[in-house]
Amino acid sequence: MGHGLSRAVIADDDPFFRIALVSILTTHLGFSEVHQVGSLDEALEALAEGPDLRFAVFDLAMPGMESPASLSAVRECFPEVLTAVVSGSTEREDVFQALRAGVHGFVEKATSVEAMIEALRMILEGRVHVPTFVTRVRPVTEGPLTNRSSSAPRDRAPVPVTCEAMASLTPRQRQVLDLIVEGQSNKEIARSLSLGEGTVKIHVATLLKVLKVPNRSAAAAWGSANRAHIRTPAAVE
Repeated sequence: MGHGLSRAVIADDDPFFRIALVSILTTHLGFSEVHQVGSLDEALEALAEGPDLRFAVFDLAMPGMESPASLSAVRECFPEVLTAVVSGSTEREDVFQALRAGVHGFVEKATSVEAMIEALRMILEGRVHVPTFVTRVRPVTEGPLTNRSSSAPRDRAPVPVTCEAMASLTPRQRQVLDLIVEGQSNKEIARSLSLGEGTVKIHVATLLKVLKVPNRSAAAAWGSANRAHIRTPAAVE
């Protein structure tokens, strides 16, 4: 292959698709080992605890993935990792958001094995790949002054920052924030959640970005003010 990458991670909550993708990466693209996870949180933890992972593939419809913009945390925390989205979405805005978040390519799930191999090979070679539907012209059915909210369900009225930030937190991030509010250090949080300290640092850095606060003290203040909404009934495994 010549891409110099031997280990990868696949983040997708469909185990059957993960198996198929593992086969593509190992049989056709030269990877010796592929780590499989089913959520964004697990992907962040795998990348933090496996510094030799250099390629990451993400689905958009899995736990923790609020939108393609969620991948900006991956690119900021792991700038050396090549990232690709392999998704069933055919929404152009999903592609644009993923590219703005810094991913290196977007591949349709509903494509042939040969086309997927070629698309992933392009990404591994440093080229950006986007699906053909991005350039497809869609018919206008309501005239030139169409109300965008009727044709683009993602365009919603502005949401208060607090609610928007809360909705963007993954279950693991809520756990970390709850322990920050309690005054725990990264080492203590790592012990409480059975995580590596480096992994906790990644979650804290992501939290600061999502909450748009400058430091953990500000995050603690934010969390304290919104603590009733932080805790979720389902614990993260």
